[in-house]
Amino acid sequence: MLQLINLFLSSGCELWFASAASKSEFSYRLTGLGVNEREIKLNDNTFNIFLKELNPAIVLFDRFMVEEQYGWRVTQECPNAMRILDTEDLHCLRHARQQAVKTDVSFTKMDIFTDMAKREIASIIRCDLSLIISEIEMTILKMQYQVDASLIYYLPFLEEFIDDEHINTWKTFEEREGFVFIGNFLHEPNWNTLQIIKTQVWPGIRKRLPTAKMHVYGAYPAQKVMQLHNGKENFLIHGRAKDALEVMAKHKVLLAPIQFGAGIKGKFIDAMQVGTPAVTTTIGAEAMRGDLDWNGAIADDFDLFADQAVLLYKNKDWWLQSQQNGISIINERYGRIKFAPLFMEKVQALALNLKEHRQRNFLGQILQHHMINSTKYMSLWIEEKNKAK
Repeated sequence: MLQLINLFLSSGCELWFASAASKSEFSYRLTGLGVNEREIKLNDNTFNIFLKELNPAIVLFDRFMVEEQYGWRVTQECPNAMRILDTEDLHCLRHARQQAVKTDVSFTKMDIFTDMAKREIASIIRCDLSLIISEIEMTILKMQYQVDASLIYYLPFLEEFIDDEHINTWKTFEEREGFVFIGNFLHEPNWNTLQIIKTQVWPGIRKRLPTAKMHVYGAYPAQKVMQLHNGKENFLIHGRAKDALEVMAKHKVLLAPIQFGAGIKGKFIDAMQVGTPAVTTTIGAEAMRGDLDWNGAIADDFDLFADQAVLLYKNKDWWLQSQQNGISIINERYGRIKFAPLFMEKVQALALNLKEHRQRNFLGQILQHHMINSTKYMSLWIEEKNKAK
């Protein structure tokens, strides 16, 4: 989201960031970038008043749940505003994979046709354009869900080019210590991954590297996370990291035996940006490397995973080559200069032909019609109920 904000700002746009989420000490101070911030409420017509006064040319929704809540209000007050959905990742895909893991069954293509998928795909079709972060998910949307290609746009993370000046700031192989994992623990895949590291991977690594340490960082560590801390086993829970890149840069290998998820993983992007090789699973590396070599190792068997982690930790030549692989992945697949201009051209072209674009997406008009006549009145009912309290 921050990359999209900076992209629109660099294109000369005036930005308003409206959110119903409560602020915390860790909230990003967008006003420092020149972004206007506005606190909004759920099921409240003050949002309509705000919209009507602002009359934006483009409205971008952060994930489909936000479009469900506010989309009909945008359509009602600003019918000519372009509606863009930032999917972040396909939530229905991640949820379906999670259910397969929880029930210990093999995931199949049919598992993605769920109620959550109906909601998410409907949101995508209602919008003028949806941003998809993974090539795998682009294929799933086109082939499995039959979403028209004109409604979705591949836009991965937008990273700065890693050059020699950047590389020269990295800590060397000898200067680094221990293994690392990082992730927000409100995100279920991260909690599941940490449990796998603790019970399935770390025992095997400790047998071969008894003095090595496992460093775990992450926001919102509940008591169940903190209880995994064990100094005798060199399994160390540190909690929230002040700077994720700084933390990642001082350790030797990132461990992430991810069992379910979707999209592309920010922790691997961060690791590549600071020259930290990673060991992960097929799901973890999905859609991230294309045809390039991974910046470390990929293993789905836990014993093999531990073996590969130990070898990468000890073998300097392989470690350095993995570091170079990460540089190639960032520069060739996530370069901001490669994707940003084309995306802005797409937005400008869509703005010029928005009426025709919407006429071709008649299914989207149908879903808009039914959404306004169902979600709208449920929201208005809640609004009136809140007034009566």
